[in-house]
Amino acid sequence: MIPRQQLSPVSPSLPAIAADVMEGLFRTPKSLPPKLLYDDKGSALFEQITCLPEYYPTRTEAAIFRTHADEICSRLGRNVSVAELGAGTATKTRILLRSLLQRQFKVNYFPLDVSAAALQIAKHEVESELESVRVHPHVGDFEDLTFLKRQAPPRLVLYIGSSIGNLERNQAISLLRNIAAHLSKGDQLLLGTDLVKDSEILHAAYNDSAGVTASFNKNLLVRINRELGGHFEPDTFSHVSFWNQAASRMELHLESAIPQSVRIDALDLRLRFGQGERIHTENSYKYTLECLESLLNNGGFEVEHTWTDPLSWFAVTLAVIT
Repeated sequence: MIPRQQLSPVSPSLPAIAADVMEGLFRTPKSLPPKLLYDDKGSALFEQITCLPEYYPTRTEAAIFRTHADEICSRLGRNVSVAELGAGTATKTRILLRSLLQRQFKVNYFPLDVSAAALQIAKHEVESELESVRVHPHVGDFEDLTFLKRQAPPRLVLYIGSSIGNLERNQAISLLRNIAAHLSKGDQLLLGTDLVKDSEILHAAYNDSAGVTASFNKNLLVRINRELGGHFEPDTFSHVSFWNQAASRMELHLESAIPQSVRIDALDLRLRFGQGERIHTENSYKYTLECLESLLNNGGFEVEHTWTDPLSWFAVTLAVIT
């Protein structure tokens, strides 16, 4: 990796993604943080992915919620307020909110997401469907969790969809500790995690036949073109996704199909790609229940209960601040 001090400083007037793009594309091998995948277009494409027949996580987690929502809510504090990290359009969350309203007269819901468009949809649809829920959206990423302080205790934080699988173990523990630092003893976390399973099922989920995941991955290049004056030609890159058994993760990459040179105007940067050279765009770690409990313990939480689907493909875990 090129030492940080050799990189030209990024002007604060540039879009927020500039520093991440500059640093990531100077790495060896090149990589970009997965949060950059989720601009408005990327978030919309991901919503499409969740409905694909090959993509099991969303429907499996939703089925767990439908089956166990009442039991989950029975384990929560009274008059609980709810926050959600990476809420998107809050489709699955409505299952829990509806069940929670059977136990309390109203719910204050605080969704966080990088996509303002997704949050607008969430607010409109949740408040239209559930009149006793008040939605307080917050646009941002996980680096600033001070919005959690707006919640009145007792508090429940949702981090579902196995989004934690995008993080390295040390990053996941750091995030959990940061969440815990903004909560109080007795506050709870509901965490959704994808479990280890047959590699053929995993491969199909991240390489769908309709090519939506490929479009989602390549949209990162489109975003760099739009926001930073990049000159990527997305059709000269291939979507590559595979199961890394040693690391227990699915990996997403963009692979250059030809030798090429790409300029990014806003960064005054020209990058060279060899044929077959990749940009690593996302990981999705898969857990065992033992690894999951260890992760939560290291993050400052104690597991109260875990629910899984009949095939044990996915887990929803309720944990409490210790």
